[in-house]
Amino acid sequence: MQTTDTSAVHKTPTVLVVGTTADYIEWIRTRYPHEALFITAPHVRQTAREPVPEPSEELVWDLSDTASLIQALTAHMDTYAQVPDGIACFDCESMVTAARLARALTLSYPDESAILNCRDKRIAKQIWQASDIPCPRVWPVHHIDDVMPIFKNVTAGLVLKPARGSGSELVFQCRSPKEAETAFHTMVSGLEKRKENPLFAHPDHLILAEERICGPEYSADFILTKTGLTLIRVARKIIPANMPFGTAAGYEVPGNLPLQVPVEMVTHILEKAARALGLDTGICMVDFVIKNNRPYLIEMTPRPGGDCLPWLLDISGNLDILKLALDVARNRPWNPCDYQFSPHMAIRIHAKKSGILQSIDARQLASEPRVKQIHLIRQPGHEIVLPPDDYDSWFLGHVIFDTYGWHFPETRCSLLARHLEIEIR
Repeated sequence: MQTTDTSAVHKTPTVLVVGTTADYIEWIRTRYPHEALFITAPHVRQTAREPVPEPSEELVWDLSDTASLIQALTAHMDTYAQVPDGIACFDCESMVTAARLARALTLSYPDESAILNCRDKRIAKQIWQASDIPCPRVWPVHHIDDVMPIFKNVTAGLVLKPARGSGSELVFQCRSPKEAETAFHTMVSGLEKRKENPLFAHPDHLILAEERICGPEYSADFILTKTGLTLIRVARKIIPANMPFGTAAGYEVPGNLPLQVPVEMVTHILEKAARALGLDTGICMVDFVIKNNRPYLIEMTPRPGGDCLPWLLDISGNLDILKLALDVARNRPWNPCDYQFSPHMAIRIHAKKSGILQSIDARQLASEPRVKQIHLIRQPGHEIVLPPDDYDSWFLGHVIFDTYGWHFPETRCSLLARHLEIEIR
């Protein structure tokens, strides 16, 4: 009787992409078919507007149950003759799951301990301070009374933020005890509403008071190897005063650093900071502020920068940062000389009021020759709720401009973006 040797069946090398969003899934699967297996949370697939991937391309599973996920993943790969060739993660809340999968499958990925060091802003800054890496001082806050004495130790005010979280969500600038009291109570209420959100999960539901560092803000991606660190891109953040504190209204690339801040110094500090957190290899992002000609680190995490940055880098430098992340995960070769950026700026579009989105008319804006992309993510009927109640629904999309040769590009782009006609009732 003839038998089949299953070990001889050709298996397709596949990168595991753990817990990402539907738009990233669609980007990767359409540009690079069959290179990735997406491990997707059920709620992401249920609410996605994008096409459903082929059964071989996606495993929809509860990411919080690692043991059953490993069993389901093994069965899926056996069914479709796939073999894991690397692991990547683009979302902070899924990184612990990615680390556990990597350990079970003997794939290269940061250790769970390093992930937790990055995720907890208090621990990260304590580690950096112990290593003499410039960063804001930070204090735990369990009660509003804990905040008041801290004002005596700072000159530019405080920032109250969750110990875990991402971006500007529930982050407040406090220039006085009265502002701190209002922010604290808003945060307590906001964290209670988000207690089931893994992005904010912390054993103590801890709130932090962080020293306010004033200066231009930057975001960067870098690749860490056993022998060094390579900066891939630097973007300047556009932080307006008339929006919730910390909200990025956009990004400018290339994000030229002040002349007094040599790239070599920044690279040295970033590598030292990454190693101190326990990161060894991989692609990472970092946010930092320049003060007194030194980069003060705000946050570092082992994934590329998100938001509208992948689209901006793709248009301004022909860099597909998502593909680069997959290549790094697979230990494929990459060349930093390939990444050169022409001046471009992305402006994020935010709703001005709560209500129901009626329409977005982009025709006038699209006629502008400097507009390179209008990317809208909301449809009529979308319900908008403003921060601090909701930090997601008010974001409507982004516009990317070619700013080559422009003086004051931030002002010009912001004025042009107003040609986008948005009706909300």
